[in-house]
Amino acid sequence: MKIASFNVNGIKGRLARLLEWLEEAAPDVACLQELKTADAGFPAEALRQAGYHAVWRGQRGYNGVAILARGEPPVLTRRALPGDDSDTEARYVEAAVDGVLVASLYLPNGNPCPGPKFERKLAWFERLIAHAGELRAAGVPVVLAGDFNVVPTDADIYATRSWQDDALLQPEPRAAFARLLAQGWTDAIRTLYPGEAVYTFWDYLRQRWQRDAGLRIDHLLLSPELAPQLVDGGVDKAVRGREGASDHAPVWIRLDQARRGRRRG
Repeated sequence: MKIASFNVNGIKGRLARLLEWLEEAAPDVACLQELKTADAGFPAEALRQAGYHAVWRGQRGYNGVAILARGEPPVLTRRALPGDDSDTEARYVEAAVDGVLVASLYLPNGNPCPGPKFERKLAWFERLIAHAGELRAAGVPVVLAGDFNVVPTDADIYATRSWQDDALLQPEPRAAFARLLAQGWTDAIRTLYPGEAVYTFWDYLRQRWQRDAGLRIDHLLLSPELAPQLVDGGVDKAVRGREGASDHAPVWIRLDQARRGRRRG
């Protein structure tokens, strides 16, 4: 089972690039972020013709998340992260796909910091940790996939001082990410590439793509029920270099579902 995450940075304007990647990479499940379109503008028919069913939550102009699946349609379980009924931003969607619960999430950026946007980022992170804890307690196989907008450690960014004041690198979101992992989640890409520089995002500014000045902010976290099934993964880096590309590249993992770990309850 191949599961991918891709911040498309505007699905309407980059639909051709998305369809191109889906044909090439053929993921079984693809979690998308930053759709930047209302629900009615989501290109469900074009994706269906490409072989993918979808669940999504759109928002005009920014945010927006989706889960695509080949074969059987994903079964929607949540269209919002619990914990704050006043939160109207489209940042979380969750669905069951082939016996796995998959979440596509887009955590707030948090800039400028300090400030209200940074505080909202941390509050959203706390809600995610709480919900992730409930999923862990249920003992079900889960993948948390998406743009977490956090660089976990200095090993996840090119050598630079220019990002030191950015919300993505601050101690508080890094600590929150570490607390999330401490629940028992496996950071799939770092597990597969423990000593390598692996990036998923290259800013459009200052020739950062050309200089390979990247950051790792897109993550795939596996519950203990799935971690033993992890056999492969990587970043489709070439996608970032194409004309009209998103500033993110797709990140993916492959699970061998014959490797069933011991499940609770």
